[in-house]
Amino acid sequence: MRRSLRMFLAGLVCAGSAAAEEATTLSWPSYGGAPGGGHHSAATQINAQNVANLEVAWVHRSGDMRRAANALSMKTLEGALPKSAFMVTPIVVDDTLYYCTPFDRVFALNPRDGTERWSFDPKVNMAQEPLTNCRGVSSWQEPQPTGKPCDHRILLGTLDGRIVALDGATGQRCADFGTNGEVDLNVGLSAHDAAEYSITSAPAILGDIVITGSLVADSQRKDVPSGVVRAYDVRTGAFRWGWNSVPPGKPAVDSQGNYVAGTTNVWSTISVDRERNLVIVPTGNSSPDYYGGDRGGDLDYYSSSVVALDATDGHVVWHYQTVHHDIWDYDVPAQPTFVDLTIDGVVHPAVVQVTKMGLTFVLDRATGKPLFPIEERAVPQEGAVPGEYLSPTQPIPTKPTPLHQLGMTPDDAWGFTFWDEGKCRDSMKQLRTGPIYTPPSLEGTVVYPNMAGGNNWGTPAVDPQRHVMIVNTKHVAAVLKLVPRDKCPNPTVMPQMGSPYCAEISPLLSPIGAPCSAPPWSTLAAVDLESGDILWQKPFGTLGGLAPWPVSLMHGGIEMGGPMVTASGLIFIGASFDSEFRAFDVGSGEELWSDTLPSSGNAVPMSYVSGGRQFVVIAAGGHWLSPDEAGDSLVAYALPATAH
Repeated sequence: MRRSLRMFLAGLVCAGSAAAEEATTLSWPSYGGAPGGGHHSAATQINAQNVANLEVAWVHRSGDMRRAANALSMKTLEGALPKSAFMVTPIVVDDTLYYCTPFDRVFALNPRDGTERWSFDPKVNMAQEPLTNCRGVSSWQEPQPTGKPCDHRILLGTLDGRIVALDGATGQRCADFGTNGEVDLNVGLSAHDAAEYSITSAPAILGDIVITGSLVADSQRKDVPSGVVRAYDVRTGAFRWGWNSVPPGKPAVDSQGNYVAGTTNVWSTISVDRERNLVIVPTGNSSPDYYGGDRGGDLDYYSSSVVALDATDGHVVWHYQTVHHDIWDYDVPAQPTFVDLTIDGVVHPAVVQVTKMGLTFVLDRATGKPLFPIEERAVPQEGAVPGEYLSPTQPIPTKPTPLHQLGMTPDDAWGFTFWDEGKCRDSMKQLRTGPIYTPPSLEGTVVYPNMAGGNNWGTPAVDPQRHVMIVNTKHVAAVLKLVPRDKCPNPTVMPQMGSPYCAEISPLLSPIGAPCSAPPWSTLAAVDLESGDILWQKPFGTLGGLAPWPVSLMHGGIEMGGPMVTASGLIFIGASFDSEFRAFDVGSGEELWSDTLPSSGNAVPMSYVSGGRQFVVIAAGGHWLSPDEAGDSLVAYALPATAH
């Protein structure tokens, strides 16, 4: 147990009806299933009574995978690249399935049997890309088709910072989009290395514009390239607008004509509200993540927030900050999710935002105002490093109920025996512990939830009929330590150049390599979004592949990914590092079915109907932190052809 579990944890911390079923096709047109996310399918053919009969219908393998060192290991620092991660959620439009690989290749498949219709290679130099990730592609269709190529466009964001437009029918570049079918997003940014700027989430589409944020490398330097959100004409690639997250009245562009560097980015999935012409983005926290003494408030203004932009020109309509002066990397990790909720007798268009803290913010989509009270509560003010300042309060929603314990002390130490529990407690007594938002320190601070969550990019799924949110949560503590610059090792994973400190992060483990936080180390929960109550919360996954028998049978293992929910009341989720793909009952949380994948399914599954048959698809290729070897299997399940 000690070797494999410790190795993983070290990386971890760093609308429809039954009538619609009768149609021959039911699509999944965007990453989250809808422009406002939700990971919900209206399909009902697969239900609680027959889900146990699911079988593999087809598998597609791209060949795109990299088998190498785990991320954040010393091998990575010595030059070896981490293994690939396969985290895509396909889309299905006009009875064609589209997906991207970890190397940014795009495939169009027959959704009934997985046979290839076309493929496209943007030719990213993968030797310069340490982390491989493409969560999805996007689709746009000409409202009045012309009959010419590219009436249907597939939009791809690449790891080397491009937006590429492809003909949905052939996979050929749309020559009228930008230059040779692409727009270079590196233009307008300050100087940076290839690994510092990437597009990893599917672009958003609203009307005739395509909008994208970016992944900007964490904890490297204060002046990383801007996290600007930009919109382009989907037909021509012409620039429409850019929103750089500087405070009102501050310049968004520097003296060289580039977007001001170091601003917070939007690395996760963007939502669009067509009715209100809003682009709603989840923002990251400001560089260099774990020290903010010289931010002066400017770079914090829009960090770790939900921000609504006007789609016409990109100006801010409203914003709500989930963490003030974020120095824990508690950025907003998941797609803002839309659902209509009746609260106190009034129907509200809501946006639901889960967070790494395990706190859920439910806001009015038109105004950003909280639909449940949110209290500004006093938080710890002692122990910060010299030069740092702290926010005196942090926003804590009174509803929904938190999904994670908020902080940890030595009294919370856990072990398999009195001996290892005692060792954990003794270790914690040497560190700074306390409630959530205890500041990073020189001696080391226990961070619980840790910077990977709580909740992360793959969650939540929302059932719009039942008004229930399904969410997976991590429960593993980490130790965050700041090191004065003159004592930083060379090389170091998180140098935070431009600040007085580098950062060191490690899991909080016992001498036998198990977490010092009590199990379960991951849970799956259902939350009533109208009452704010947790309906059920259960251990999720096992330690299979991470620990020897019988410890491997423990429920509540390690996970990374997310759920999908269907109108028939089923939850589908891979995520767990035991490589199982599972189905649960929405009402009770009972596990109804499982199957072993070729590699762990650290992606969000999706579902569609083609030829009158419902399919459930998941990418099974692992995560760069999972114990499995990297894989490349896109796996589709369905009921036996004669059973539906």
